[in-house]
Amino acid sequence: MSTFHGTAAFHTLGCKLNFAETSTIARQLTDAGYDKVSFDDKADVYVINTCSVTENADRECKLHVKRAMKANPEGLVVIVGCYAQLKPEEISQINGVDLVLGAKEKFNILSYLDDLEKRENEGIVHSCEIEETDFFIGSYSIGDRTRAFLKVQDGCDYKCTYCTIPLARGISRSDTIENVIKNAREIAERDIKEIVLTGVNIGDYGKGEFGNKRHEHTFLDLISELDKVDGIERIRISSIEPNLLKDESIDLVSKSKSFVPHFHIPLQSGCDDLLKKMKRRYLTKLYNDRVNKIREVMPDAAIGVDVIVGFPGETEEKFMETYNFLNELPITYLHVFTYSERENTEAADMDGVVPIPERKKRNKMLRILSEKKKMAFYQTQLGKTLPVLWEHENKDGKMYGFTENYVRVQKDFDPAFVNQIEFLNLEKILSDGTVSVQSSFESFLAKA
Repeated sequence: MSTFHGTAAFHTLGCKLNFAETSTIARQLTDAGYDKVSFDDKADVYVINTCSVTENADRECKLHVKRAMKANPEGLVVIVGCYAQLKPEEISQINGVDLVLGAKEKFNILSYLDDLEKRENEGIVHSCEIEETDFFIGSYSIGDRTRAFLKVQDGCDYKCTYCTIPLARGISRSDTIENVIKNAREIAERDIKEIVLTGVNIGDYGKGEFGNKRHEHTFLDLISELDKVDGIERIRISSIEPNLLKDESIDLVSKSKSFVPHFHIPLQSGCDDLLKKMKRRYLTKLYNDRVNKIREVMPDAAIGVDVIVGFPGETEEKFMETYNFLNELPITYLHVFTYSERENTEAADMDGVVPIPERKKRNKMLRILSEKKKMAFYQTQLGKTLPVLWEHENKDGKMYGFTENYVRVQKDFDPAFVNQIEFLNLEKILSDGTVSVQSSFESFLAKA
């Protein structure tokens, strides 16, 4: 264990999984005697958890190294995360970086801090071959009092032609059900009202649970056990592949006491030709079936969709296939990603490159469609009484929260309601895209 005690600051780029892992690394340091401070404060150690999915990973990494150096030029800067695994040598050359830790090494950060000193030249690299990353470290985030990200799975065995995640995170592997339940109970004891299940491919849960490819438990087993944990008001499934989202899981969520009616299902393209080029494991018919199954048993569920525009070979006609497919699908919102080339992926060498301006135009078209879909969904919820979990944010005297089915609402800030669930009538859609609320009879009963 490190003998260095002082202050430590943390910054996370990318997904919910990264936030869960940063929290775990932060707890390791605080348990060893470090005091956690804001990233813009003077700290002895700055830990930056990076992402490889964003187009500007290199620029973002450099930006936050500069922030750290501005706050304390003598502070030690440690880079971890997906970008650190993919490009460790490049990162070590960034002025101000002292240590780069790969996927296997990041959870042993304390042992590397022992004799670390501020370096004037390139940083030290400790990075394994990704094939060595075949173990699981459980993680959860507790930075936001209303919500915790609980990591249940890591890595991916899929070989999508655009994606670097298997190169950055290794093979699919899972936490044991016993450890997931233990972590969920720890979260519940902290009076956190909502858990978000996270992973790279959580529908593949169970693979690697025993350090091998034995697949004794399934995603359905996992959510069945989590549904029995007392003290958690809400559990939200972050993202799940359509081919791994089974009827039984959808039915369980529809009857659950804690799982909320909200699904986020990656699509990537509404054109079967492109789905095949991407090496996705489904076609549009299966995706359509999943959405309609959810709608059948949970008419008011929120359904989010990931989609990529500008993939090689995406002609205007094929883009419009995607646009029309999404337009007709009863979904709630889109997360739109503009395709960008990644080293060591099949797609980077494919023909039919879409010009950057065209990619941006298509992105904008789908973002507009997303806003229309979301507002249409919100409209269907007006007049209903729904439970709202209020967050801690105080912005211009307003506080914000989400219903179970992911409608964002607001009211005048009142600290008494932070991290509380209140039953409210959804009144009207406001100019900022949130929904105003008013007290309901259920809210009155809850206070009585």
